[in-house]
Amino acid sequence: MMRAIRATAMTALCCTVAGAGLLACEEATATQSQPASATTVQKAHGSAFSGARKIRVAGHSVNVSCSGRPAAGRPVVVLMAGGGDGLDKLADLQKTLSKKDRVCSYDRLGEGASDRPDGLQNFADSGRILTAVLDRIAGDGPVVLAGHSLGGLIAARYAPDHQDRVKGLVLMDATTPTLTADISKVIPESATGQVAELRAQTLAVNEGQNPEKIVIADAEVRSAGSIPVEIIKHDKQYDSVPGYGPALERMWSEGQRRWRAISSRSTLGTAAGSGHYVYVDRPDLAVRAVQRVTAQAAGHGSRPTR
Repeated sequence: MMRAIRATAMTALCCTVAGAGLLACEEATATQSQPASATTVQKAHGSAFSGARKIRVAGHSVNVSCSGRPAAGRPVVVLMAGGGDGLDKLADLQKTLSKKDRVCSYDRLGEGASDRPDGLQNFADSGRILTAVLDRIAGDGPVVLAGHSLGGLIAARYAPDHQDRVKGLVLMDATTPTLTADISKVIPESATGQVAELRAQTLAVNEGQNPEKIVIADAEVRSAGSIPVEIIKHDKQYDSVPGYGPALERMWSEGQRRWRAISSRSTLGTAAGSGHYVYVDRPDLAVRAVQRVTAQAAGHGSRPTR
């Protein structure tokens, strides 16, 4: 029974040189030999490579995958996996989306084929890596961030400070903004047995005991203006948690509602029939959400309705 609880509840709960010194460049690529015109195009639109490549970011190797062609006036879609997942988990979603748009994904430090972090990270550290990756794949152009679980939380924390380039968000069952406080309230310290272990594991992950060594600190939702945002939450996830399933579902649903404050143009929907991996269980909904937000970010299409 304990294994069953870990495989369901923990998935959603836990899958979840600085500043100007950050430079991103391809490994084994002599960028100095590029003509000036190529450098200008890359600055404006990013590099149009296809497939997986390693780039150097602040002394670390970061694995990046891109597909699809850049289109004038269209943002680059950047997919961000959940905690414990590499970009390979997003491969099917990326393949489908890249039929219409330029789509990239990357392994954060500690995930997939990227380097391990040197020590504990915070959201500012993760944001600096993301900025360097965006500089490489999108140049000065706009992007739409589509994140699952911890990837959604990182995207939502990043967007308010980077409204000049982040023009849309899709949050797929994103980790709730105050998960540590929420789980501590729903499952009290006095709890025993399997549920107590679930609580302890969640808090440990949030303190940095995860592959990325990132401290998942609580924070209130900040506004990213009026960018288009679609929030998709799971249908059912916590029914295997004895005695606490309904309370955990309410906690998660309330966390998803709070994400709506990130934009005056946000919508929230439930992916019927899905668990935490919305884009796996309901890829049709994930694809349509990303395509709608991308179209709106490009100035096309109307605001979605629910």
